[in-house]
Order: sequence, then C-alpha cells, then structure tokens
Amino acid sequence: MLPDLRESTVIEAHTDVLAALYREEIYDRQTTQRGVAELNILKRARVSGYRDTIMAEGAVLVEAAGHEIAVTSPSKVFFPERGETKLDLVRYYQTVEESLMRAMQNRPVLLQRYPNGAGGPSFFQKRVPDVRPEWLQTAVVSTPNGTTSDALVAADLAHVIWAVNLGCIGFHVWPSHADDPEHADELRIDLDPSPGVTFAMVQEAAREVRRLFDGHGLSAMPKTTGNRGIHIYVRLQPRWTSYEVRSAAVAVARELERRRPELMTSAWWKEERGRRVFIDYNQNAPHKTIFGAWSVRARPGAQVSTPFGWDQLDTIQPDALTIATVPERVRAAGDPWAEMSPQSLEPLLAMHERDTAAGLADAAWPPVYPKMPGEPPRVAPSRARKVPQTE
Repeated sequence: MLPDLRESTVIEAHTDVLAALYREEIYDRQTTQRGVAELNILKRARVSGYRDTIMAEGAVLVEAAGHEIAVTSPSKVFFPERGETKLDLVRYYQTVEESLMRAMQNRPVLLQRYPNGAGGPSFFQKRVPDVRPEWLQTAVVSTPNGTTSDALVAADLAHVIWAVNLGCIGFHVWPSHADDPEHADELRIDLDPSPGVTFAMVQEAAREVRRLFDGHGLSAMPKTTGNRGIHIYVRLQPRWTSYEVRSAAVAVARELERRRPELMTSAWWKEERGRRVFIDYNQNAPHKTIFGAWSVRARPGAQVSTPFGWDQLDTIQPDALTIATVPERVRAAGDPWAEMSPQSLEPLLAMHERDTAAGLADAAWPPVYPKMPGEPPRVAPSRARKVPQTE
C-alpha cells in the first residue's frame, strides 16, 4: 500500500521522490541488490494538489536550459568541511555552466550517487530510471561484456541538475559523444600517484608529458583530478576508435617510462610500480569513463577537478580548488581549456607502430575485458608459474 504522501512527515522521509511528485507521478519503494532504497516509478497518473505541498516542504525550483527542476532537501549538507549543501552544489554548477558544458556537453555520463552527501555510502548508476522527465536525453552504452544500458547524456545544465538532485556529486564522462559512440575524441593521460609519490613528482611527470606532446606537434591541457593526481587531455578529431586511442596511450606511457624510468612507469601490476607515477593507459580503453573536468569530488572539502594552464603547473594546489574558490577563479581568468581544438592521433599511432615493429606485445588490459590478441598473461609476475629450465 502506498503511503499518504500528503503528510508532511512522510514527505520529509521520502525527499528523493519530490521531483517525481512534481511531475505528478505515483511511485513505490524497491530495494536494489546493493541494498540501497530506490524510489521506482510505477506509472504515470494525474495526482492533483502535490506541487504546492512540495514547495511548502522546502524544495527549490531551479530553472536551467528552459526546464524547471525541483531540488529536494536543498539544505542537506553534502560537504561537512564548510557545511556546503546540495543547493550549494547546484549553484556551483550553474556558475561554471559554460566551462562545464564545453567539457562534457552531449557526452554520456556515469552517475555515482551519494544520497547522504560526501563521506556517505555511494553506488554507481549507469542506467537512468525508466520513467523520467520527457526532456531527459539518454544514449545506449555498453560494458566490456556487451551489456547495454541507457545512460544519461549531459545535454545541458538541466540534465546535470537533475542528476545532482538524485545525489550525484560529480560525473564520470565518456570519451565520445552520444551521437558518435564509435569514435573517441579525447586522449586522456591519467598520472596516478603510487603510494609514497608526492604531488611534486606528479607535477614533474606532467612536465614530461607536455614535452612529449610538444615534440609531436600536439597541444595538451592539464587538470587536477580533484584528489592527488593530474589528468592531461588531447582533443582529437573523431576519426579513431577507443581501441586505437588506447594503443596510442600505451605507446605514450612506454615512451615516458623510457625517458624517465625513475619517475614514471607503465607497469600494470602494482607490485612492479614502486614509488613512481603510474601512467594509466587503460583509462582510454573502450567503455571507460574518467572523472570529468569541473566535476566535484565526494570529499568533505568539495574539491573540484579543475582545468588549469601550463603556466600554473608549479603553483597549483589541488586541495584549494573547491566549489567555494573555483567560481571566482573562472570569473577572473576564464576557462583555460576554451581554445582546445581537435587534432590528429597519427603522430602517436606512429609511436605504437614503431613499438609493434620492435616486437613489443600489447600491454595488459583490465580484468573485466575479454582476453585480447597479443595481450600478456593476466597474472601478477610474482604469481606467474615458473617455466622449467631445460638443459
């Protein structure tokens, strides 16, 4: 039996459904396999009188891209360090709308929902609910094993705010556009600090990445990850598949390790990395997403994955880039990625072809992928069987 949602106490207990009620729909409660209570719409039905009740309960109507979105529980604290709320997060995304849309507009996104804000439990949601606003855009995406789902497309700011209202703090973004899923138009170099690696070492690694790209006539731009690493992007012409882009990333990682073996590594197995910056080439594998530019991390301080110019590499302080500081930074200096333009992948594919001709096999893939041709054994070196010596 459905609860009487016109009682204010019930509405307070079921704030995630307010947006559904605003659209005049009926719902029931269903528990997912992850044990998270989800509000699952049963069917559309005319239910009069709820909109005023919702507004009376403190939801805030936000206008974006020609749509109204009811932001429920706007005063819920999402980031405890300074007490920023769900509505503060919405206002942040409104402030950086132009830069945010430049980075991820019309790309599918993977949602990671934090119903109780940063620090609370979370779950990933690739598939949007079957019943949703009529204007919401989705795209069919697939996992490495071929399972498909309808993912949210970041078509405009209204789509972002709709997701934030569900508890999505930041966005994991596909490297392709929804209308051309077969071609990746971004190469993403993920500089991942291994244990013991300092941020100064990551900065030095980023300088090496820039030198490599400059030497091949390619323009690349960095951003903080919102945590301890740095991401470096090359915008591409949409001519190559994710398999080809990954091959180029493998070649980049191997060349960087050749140049600075004491600083950087392309070793997939953690036991081989040591105290070095790992160049995670598999962030470019098909169906992989990466944490998006201008997205907010689920950290108590609300740190932002912030694009910056190369002239700021020496002084950038990732922990200081938050939803409280980034808007003024954008107002004062603009978007450092605004002039990024599509480029050819050919110079990096030539590196891959050189390595292949020299006898180098493919690099290891993540375990969720099918076994790939030419891939080395998927077993950590310390656990690999020793080949008996023959006399």
